[in-house]
Amino acid sequence: VQLVESGGGLVQAGDSLRLSCTASGRTFTSAAMGWFRQAPGKGREFVAAIRWAGGNTYYGDSVKGRFTISRDNAKNTVYLQMNSLRPEDTAVYYCAAGWGVGVGMYNFWGQGTQVTVSS
Repeated sequence: VQLVESGGGLVQAGDSLRLSCTASGRTFTSAAMGWFRQAPGKGREFVAAIRWAGGNTYYGDSVKGRFTISRDNAKNTVYLQMNSLRPEDTAVYYCAAGWGVGVGMYNFWGQGTQVTVSS
């Protein structure tokens, strides 16, 4: 399974960005997809997750109300719409695929995409 993220970049506080993650691989059958982030000197933080079936969504407290996760099952693609970005959102964002939405339930990871928010 390969996960490829795109859409990161440098923006100003208050701006929006949309990240994409496309999954490929002959045996791709994960139940859920998630987004995590890691800022310099900090641990990995859960951002959002979504189930392929049903589309149930879950968010970390720091992004609730500002970020939206969605999926396109036909394209095996998950999106993270990030609005009202803050400097503290600066991090490398990783896409992950797993058998559930719990933090420890992901077994495939993308290479990460940098998001930098200037004040």
